[in-house]
Amino acid sequence: MEYSPILVPVVALVAWTMVIMVWMAVVRRRAFAQMGLTWGTIPRGSRGANLDGKAPDEAQWPSHNYNHLMEQPTIFYAIALTLALMDMGGGINYWLAWGYVGFRVLHSIVQCTVNIVAIRFPLFALASLCLLGLTVHAAARIAHDCGLI
Repeated sequence: MEYSPILVPVVALVAWTMVIMVWMAVVRRRAFAQMGLTWGTIPRGSRGANLDGKAPDEAQWPSHNYNHLMEQPTIFYAIALTLALMDMGGGINYWLAWGYVGFRVLHSIVQCTVNIVAIRFPLFALASLCLLGLTVHAAARIAHDCGLI
């Protein structure tokens, strides 16, 4: 079966998000134990955000990163699928998609371990530039097809 090459980095980022989800669960479980919490003693309606300021900061970093992987990457998924449907998922767009995924993985590793914003932000910015490139390519194709350029 043939499919657009850009779908490979899409699947890779979904898989990485699952890795972070497991990492978050393991770290939180350990933090719960250290705080004397069990499944039966967690207050009703609690959310992960309720642990901010109570659990050690390091225990929350994977959770914060998991939340980040639910934010901007949704735009990546949308533009990657758009490019795949436009038959533009190869070439430079393929490599920009891998750049986006690579920078997001590095961002995750930094945020979940040392969490130094001076390192995280440039990785986020580079990923965002990859995303911008993907978006500009799709928009230029649409503008061309509509006779705007």
